[in-house]
Amino acid sequence: MENYRTIQENGIHEIEIKKSRFICHLKRVESEEEALAFIDEVKKEHWKATHNCSAYTLGMNDEIQRAHDDGEPSGTAGVPMLEIFLKRDLKNVVAVVTRYFGGKKLGAGGLIRAYGGAVNEAVNAVGIVERQVQLLIDMTVSYAQSGSVENSLREANYAIQDITYAEHITYHCVVPIEDEEKFIEDITNWTSAEAEIEVGKQAWIESPVTE
Repeated sequence: MENYRTIQENGIHEIEIKKSRFICHLKRVESEEEALAFIDEVKKEHWKATHNCSAYTLGMNDEIQRAHDDGEPSGTAGVPMLEIFLKRDLKNVVAVVTRYFGGKKLGAGGLIRAYGGAVNEAVNAVGIVERQVQLLIDMTVSYAQSGSVENSLREANYAIQDITYAEHITYHCVVPIEDEEKFIEDITNWTSAEAEIEVGKQAWIESPVTE
């Protein structure tokens, strides 16, 4: 498993150019079957639209890339949509841009800008996250130690996912896999080896990306 970027959430964003409506539908996907099912779903919903163009990329190295113009001039819709994903290094995502023709032709260059722009603006609207595989580690200390330990955790930029208050205090932390040994060493030093440490499972942790 590798770290990768994708959209923060599924979403819909609309722009209007010369009275034509371009509605971009974005979704995270894990397989080509899921991407195709989503495209079909949008097409069924917008069956009266002039075009439902689509693009998707799958895999850490963009092993699967597909672009469909759905009746627009070749290369003016699906490819510009796909290029936005590739330029912004987004993985495992599909877009369908639904066009309702407004009566004015845009020309090849205008179509490329419109379809690429619709996807780009939609990505900006829903946001981007970095997905990282990290370890879930619980660290339990006494109330007497909790204040200094929590300060040390935050100063060292370790992420505290949650805190449980019971007989003792448990900090539920997420730690990069490569930092596991250092984290345990730090906790041991901060608490004079009095903390109870439990290393849990690996999990995908998402962090917002600001470009």
